Amino acid sequence: MRVVSICPSNTEVLAYLGKLDVLVGVDDYSDWPKRVLDLPKVGPDLSIDMDKVEALQPDLILASLSVPGMEKNIEELDARKLSYIILNPNSLEEIANDIRVVGEALNAKSLGDVKAHEFLAEVKAYKEKALEQEHKPTLYWEWWPKPVFTPGYVNWLTEISQLAGAANIFATEHVASYQTNWDEVKKRDPDHICMVWVGIKEDKMRPELVKKRPGWNEMKAIRNNNIHVLEESLFCRPSPRLLEGLRKLSKII
Repeated sequence: MRVVSICPSNTEVLAYLGKLDVLVGVDDYSDWPKRVLDLPKVGPDLSIDMDKVEALQPDLILASLSVPGMEKNIEELDARKLSYIILNPNSLEEIANDIRVVGEALNAKSLGDVKAHEFLAEVKAYKEKALEQEHKPTLYWEWWPKPVFTPGYVNWLTEISQLAGAANIFATEHVASYQTNWDEVKKRDPDHICMVWVGIKEDKMRPELVKKRPGWNEMKAIRNNNIHVLEESLFCRPSPRLLEGLRKLSKII
């Protein structure tokens, strides 16, 4: 079977299933595991080169709607009558379901079921551990600094926060992504600031500039030096690698 993945999180689902051998092409941002870097590239996820995709003669394309603007990829796949499935999870349960869906699409239904069960078993273990924790520190997740975007209630990072024994300060907003401002973050006064700027590598982020935002030096996170520069690849992609991010966050908390 020949499969093309046009989103990093989809590529990581294939890796979790141990099915990278069927992969013949990936989008430009797929970078894990390292072996996928040697595969043919078909362009950035928001502007996939469908000529390159078609040239790879795929039996199946793993598409996504996880980022606004990806709809045009689906339209082009339909126009070319290429076979695809769409993954668009917002929760850990939905990621587990995608593991099953991809497994079945690869004629490996039992494998998909087993791996989805493994994924949810680790989630359950963290959930039970979090229930025993009395103090729940608050987290501010910064997806983008200006304008300010942060995950809301309908997002996997709210779940990841809870599983780590903490609480997302913007879980009050019933959306996946919420636009706010520096004053509102200051008002909610988080215990921790987690910087995960989408598409930006950790060495490009400057926590010292965060400390200089108006009035932020009064916040608990700044006073206690709880600013964490985290890998966006472990927290901003709806893939099984979120568990790796969860392990890391749990140690920080």
